[in-house]
Amino acid sequence: MIFNPVDAMQGTTLMMDLIAKKQKALGENLANVDTPGYTRRDVQFGQYLGTSVSPLENKVIAKYGSAPVFENNSQEPVNVGNELLELQKNSLLYSMATRRMSNIITEMKTVINVGK
Repeated sequence: MIFNPVDAMQGTTLMMDLIAKKQKALGENLANVDTPGYTRRDVQFGQYLGTSVSPLENKVIAKYGSAPVFENNSQEPVNVGNELLELQKNSLLYSMATRRMSNIITEMKTVINVGK
């Protein structure tokens, strides 16, 4: 299998977009913790990580449409502790994604410098 940095960058970019959407949803949940009738929003994409670029994008679009944010139908109140825990998990995912993007760029620089 040949490494294609463009595909790797696209997959990492998509993952970072999903992480940003989850961060926004978590922020909205915390901001509306005391709002009567507010329905918790969430982004679930853990099952898509580790798949190749095209199937990842296809699964996300097929399951969630163009925006993978959905509302929780259970009408449970927002649990601040759980939301903060999810923020921490999301922070770790973001850190991993940025490291991955940095590694891809470093690999591309190495290839360019070796090819000179």
